[in-house]
Amino acid sequence: MKKSVLTRYRVMAYVTGVLLVLLTLGVIAKYGFQLDGAAKFTTVIGIAHGWLYVLYLVVAFDLGSKAKLPVGRQLWVLLAGTIPTAAFFVERRISRELEAKVAAPVPAAAEA
Repeated sequence: MKKSVLTRYRVMAYVTGVLLVLLTLGVIAKYGFQLDGAAKFTTVIGIAHGWLYVLYLVVAFDLGSKAKLPVGRQLWVLLAGTIPTAAFFVERRISRELEAKVAAPVPAAAEA
């Protein structure tokens, strides 16, 4: 597995996580405190998070398939972008696990 696959996943996990936290804060401001302007903020951040979450799903699925993650772990990685702050924790755990796979040299093909 190439390091670029893990790097793409890490970037998208952070972007998705930050947008989801901002969206959560916007929803709290909109419905909890009835702040003016929170509706527009929530709309813009919600649309951005929605589109980038789809990209996150593609990148996370690519990572899971190339790293040969078990199905349960892959589902947890995919769903991490829907729970506020979960993307940060899952990203850190997956990155630690896969750093060894990235650092290990790929064995050369045996000649027949």
